[in-house]
Amino acid sequence: MVVRQYFKDLVHLLFPSICVGCETPLLSHEELLCTECLYHLPFTDFHLDPESATARQLWGKLDFQFAVSMLYLSKFSRVEKIIHNLKYGNQPAVGYYLGKMYARKLVGVSDIEQIDLILPVPLHRSKLRTRGYNQSSYFAKGLAEGLEKEWTDTLLRRLKATVSQTKKSRSDRYDNVENIFHIKDSGAIKDKHILIVDDVLTTGATISSLGNVLIDAGAKVSVATIARA
Repeated sequence: MVVRQYFKDLVHLLFPSICVGCETPLLSHEELLCTECLYHLPFTDFHLDPESATARQLWGKLDFQFAVSMLYLSKFSRVEKIIHNLKYGNQPAVGYYLGKMYARKLVGVSDIEQIDLILPVPLHRSKLRTRGYNQSSYFAKGLAEGLEKEWTDTLLRRLKATVSQTKKSRSDRYDNVENIFHIKDSGAIKDKHILIVDDVLTTGATISSLGNVLIDAGAKVSVATIARA
């Protein structure tokens, strides 16, 4: 046991892991995020407010039960860096880590207790092939394990490879994601309360598009995202 710990410490000394929020070397007891970044994460506490900014963003677009986001996202922030590493840095474990973290905040929330199934927003197969993973699936998995809920990323399909939403206008974003989702087995979601999860909420176009497809198939929907821009 002592020898094993010695080699573990030696490897960490020679090849230190890097914080995904600020890129400083992590200490041996830290995982993915350094203590400084953890301390300064801008949690929204939207789960305590039924009329949160995330909920208001979706009003009139989606008939949801509740809508929450874990973190505030701003330009050049540690959250932006974390999301970038999750999506483009080949670090899917960040999504799982954040999902487990958010679950600890949501345990015991009455709205959460009513959830039957957690579904991540799917990627188109071309983007999935390029990236190698769906970042929202890892967030969903961590959230589901922490909340002891079922989840799957095989029930939904994205029909079109939409271009990036980043530089599109609000109206163009909605046009870009219209009629792009398909449910492989509608019976699996009928009369279920579905929690849709995604990485970032901006206009809400993508989540609204998917949510309305699920509602048309007989489900109730709620929303949880890692961050809100």
